[in-house]
Amino acid sequence: MSSPTPSIENLPSSHSSNIHITQPTLSECEKISTLTWHSWGDALTLPQYLQEARYLNDIPLAKDGGLTAWILTTKDSTPNERLIFSSCETYRKRAFVSDGKENVKEETIHAIASVFCNPEYRGRGYASRMLKELGSILKEWQIEEGMKCMGSMLYSDLGKNFYAKLGWDPMKHNIHLEFSPSQDAKPLGVREILDGDLEELCRDDEIMVREEMVGILDSRTRVMIVPNVDHMRWHHGKEEFASEKLFRKIPYVKGAVVGEPGNRTWAIWTHRFYEMPKNAASPTCENSLYILRLVVENKSVCLSNDETALQSKVSQLKDILQSARVEAAQWNLPHIKLWSPAPFIEDLIEKGRIPYRKVDRENDSITSILWYREENSNQDLPELIGDEKYAWC
Repeated sequence: MSSPTPSIENLPSSHSSNIHITQPTLSECEKISTLTWHSWGDALTLPQYLQEARYLNDIPLAKDGGLTAWILTTKDSTPNERLIFSSCETYRKRAFVSDGKENVKEETIHAIASVFCNPEYRGRGYASRMLKELGSILKEWQIEEGMKCMGSMLYSDLGKNFYAKLGWDPMKHNIHLEFSPSQDAKPLGVREILDGDLEELCRDDEIMVREEMVGILDSRTRVMIVPNVDHMRWHHGKEEFASEKLFRKIPYVKGAVVGEPGNRTWAIWTHRFYEMPKNAASPTCENSLYILRLVVENKSVCLSNDETALQSKVSQLKDILQSARVEAAQWNLPHIKLWSPAPFIEDLIEKGRIPYRKVDRENDSITSILWYREENSNQDLPELIGDEKYAWC
């Protein structure tokens, strides 16, 4: 027999042996979403936000166990009646791992998202307790035979210190470049990326990423979340659901590509509406076109002395970013954001005289990682590379 549900006046300590993390019921998931709507509902109404949560659960990145919901609650209380002290979700993600010795293999990383504590229960240490337990569980969670979990990661909107105290170390710099929309025409020669183009582009990208990681020879372990089509379609599922509800239409253009195979540059993007676009002129409006993934083929020419080839790459990138700026203007999005550009990308942008603002985030979307190392190991911690927006959740 379950014990009576504790009242708010008689809440257990976060150190109590009678609380643990477990999976919520569908009814409890809806209860959590009702609470989180004020924080993460963006421009959606509550009924729309609840519908979106169910919709996103059926997208490939989340379905078939890709997404797991977690709650901190008492051990002996009845599901659907128990108090939910804190909650979160985790996504199982593919990761390429290189050892700096021409070896690349595929492992697992878990991404933690939607960490939430009911305002009535805050300040009692419940979220910290949940995450400490979760950090231990994820090391072995859903790991296939012969593989291992490299770590767990999250994107902090609480600055760098809160999660660092619990073991998730923040990236030193969390850079993005920000561009303004443009009313000019899209450049000639640039081709629109549609949903049907994504699988082939992402497959080519995966092959290129693996080859590049094989070529890094310095004995340092590096990890990269695989930029597969499931990631792109999770973001596109979110944008399509929101735009259909808000505007009765969806953004069919998913990015832009220029050049011929082997010498292409492309960007895959997503539209994010935090509020209705009628407020886009407000200086506080954060509606954005996020570049999920930026790919430059034949990038070695960017480091060569071939001035003609280099200028061709400058022109390609300029055209891709101009296409993004035009797309943003068409959807009344005041910001275009490119996360974690490689140094050679910044060099190309400078050479192309593309106006931008560089931001080093200190309080929001701080990539933070808890690496799982072998017991008694003295090996250096891995380095996360390719920290672009597609991996965010």
